[in-house]
Amino acid sequence: MHKRTKVMILLACLAGLRVHEIAKVRGEHFDLVGRTFTVVGKGGHRSTLPLHPLLVEIAWTMPRKGHWFPANSTRSGHVLPRSVGTIIKQVMVRAGVPGTAHSLRHWYGTTLVDSDVDLRTTQELLRHASLATTQIYTKIADHRKANGVDRLDPFRSASSSDSGGAA
Repeated sequence: MHKRTKVMILLACLAGLRVHEIAKVRGEHFDLVGRTFTVVGKGGHRSTLPLHPLLVEIAWTMPRKGHWFPANSTRSGHVLPRSVGTIIKQVMVRAGVPGTAHSLRHWYGTTLVDSDVDLRTTQELLRHASLATTQIYTKIADHRKANGVDRLDPFRSASSSDSGGAA
């Protein structure tokens, strides 16, 4: 796998970036000492987010200035977002992984929740305006549902209940 392809996939999986956000990544967006980066998202909205340790490591090997994924010689600026999506999709097909580049963003959100990150924090990391959108992105595993049900204690004494007893 080419280095730039690996970096694109890591940005999708470990930062939850959209393909158009990946396309526009610049070296200036990263504070490697502070382990943060700035994302220019939908509507030009800027967010500063924490960097996963693997992204910090790979960022040290990338340009400090300018686009990480420059356009080819016929265009200036950054690679097209659809090209990022195609590159990631081709790797997924070769690896036998179903889905699209955007599926990696869903994986990011679901994995955060599955790792006991609360939904509100997950919303911030995904940069969703609405918690309802975050809920769409996150799937709850059956074992988490079963664990939740297992925590119910119908024999808990009324004095230990916040609600003052059973309904």
